Amino acid sequence: MGKVTGFLEYERINPKKRPPEERIKDWDELRLPQDLEAIKTQGARCMNCGVPFCQGGVLLNGMAAGCPVHNLIPEWNELVYKGQWEEAYKRLIRTNPFPEFTGRVCPAPCEGSCTEGYIMESVTVNSLEYEIIEKAFAEGWVVPKKAKTTGKKIAVVGSGPAGLSAAYYLNIVGHAVTVYERDDRAGGLLMYGIPNMKLEKRFVERRLELMKASGIQFVFNTEVGKDILAQELVDQYDAVVLCAGATKSRGLEVEGKELKGVHFAIDFLKANTKSLLDSELKDGNYISAKGKNVIVIGGGDTGTDCVATALRHGCVSVYQFEIMPEAPKQRSEESNPWPEWPLKYKVDYGQEEAINLYGKDPRNYLISTKKMVGNEQGEIKEVQTVEITWVKNSSGRMVPQEVSGSEKVWQADLVLLAMGFLGPEDTIPNELNLERDLRSNVQAEYEVFETNVEKVFTAGDMRRGQSLVVWAIQEGKLAAREVDKFLMGKSVI
Repeated sequence: MGKVTGFLEYERINPKKRPPEERIKDWDELRLPQDLEAIKTQGARCMNCGVPFCQGGVLLNGMAAGCPVHNLIPEWNELVYKGQWEEAYKRLIRTNPFPEFTGRVCPAPCEGSCTEGYIMESVTVNSLEYEIIEKAFAEGWVVPKKAKTTGKKIAVVGSGPAGLSAAYYLNIVGHAVTVYERDDRAGGLLMYGIPNMKLEKRFVERRLELMKASGIQFVFNTEVGKDILAQELVDQYDAVVLCAGATKSRGLEVEGKELKGVHFAIDFLKANTKSLLDSELKDGNYISAKGKNVIVIGGGDTGTDCVATALRHGCVSVYQFEIMPEAPKQRSEESNPWPEWPLKYKVDYGQEEAINLYGKDPRNYLISTKKMVGNEQGEIKEVQTVEITWVKNSSGRMVPQEVSGSEKVWQADLVLLAMGFLGPEDTIPNELNLERDLRSNVQAEYEVFETNVEKVFTAGDMRRGQSLVVWAIQEGKLAAREVDKFLMGKSVI
């Protein structure tokens, strides 16, 4: 505990972002640099609560409570306050191999479970993590990690956060790791699922270069199960770790879903980032929202990313449909008590930008899409909706009920489906006859990670379903430990 009364003396100060009117003109990072003294003061707010719920990383009511990678948060908060930045970095990377990713894109369940947040504003854990790792890179403390080789070869399928985490840990204990990626760049959703302004790709590439320098091999433009059989990897390597994600997008079963101009959000975001990296959007190989009326169906982070991307293209209007009600301004102490993740209203960066540009929040709650209508060319021209309420049915389940007379027609030239994902694609599981759970995810117990096929392991969204980046990193780490045990009899991971 750096300063005993710090949590009483200092208020929470969030990191500042560039003004919306400025940042929607480019694809650069949103965050502005913070003064080091101000950062140290934020570290002093950590109150040495005795039981650091921020480190918990458990599921309460189906949501993360505390940090899934069990970051040693009070320790590095104190070290930041004392100005011992290198020691803070050493404590940070004991649990998290990629703080530069989580410091930018993690929704910070640690802050939701912060003891100080129970009565006041929580500690700015997320921004402190960001500042520690960026100072570490600036000072040259982040270097490639190599170990004496064990002679064991491991294939990792997928280079998203779970795959990169598994590869990182398997490499530092001396195994030869080859990562197979079907895209032209590594990173998975870190590269192509999250837009550049939220996670600049130069930071992803910076980490990838370190991993390559550590001896990890990457094979691009190679889809396992198509360009090379999964069984070939099983035959050639001592172990295989499947981290291919949950990439089967959830569709919308309504009339008109096949019209031109209706796209999955991930296709919209991926094409935009690839074109941005390849040519700064000059090649035109992306789905443009310029001059269009845009409807985003889905209210989560991906929907927000679609809103922000459409604004940067120069859309005429953008609306976001959410079938659930607007969250309360404060957490409910009865249905959503601390230290659960607080379900409360927030304005994310995309909505903030839309409000600045159009004068109102783009989100519309309790809206159900009934039909999409096209023109003579088969292009989307309007979306028909109805308002709903949630009521209990005869079995006690909450179900949507349409509100009579609430029908509405929305002009639309581009509709983006940001409704989440259904699970992993079937190619690899079907080829290897992998067992699946009730949600179609590859079956493997948490903290075991081995599938029903010998020496084949799985981790991340492919095992648990769509989840947070930080959960994927933790699963990759723990799966690496189990692979190491499988190969060596024990593990230091």
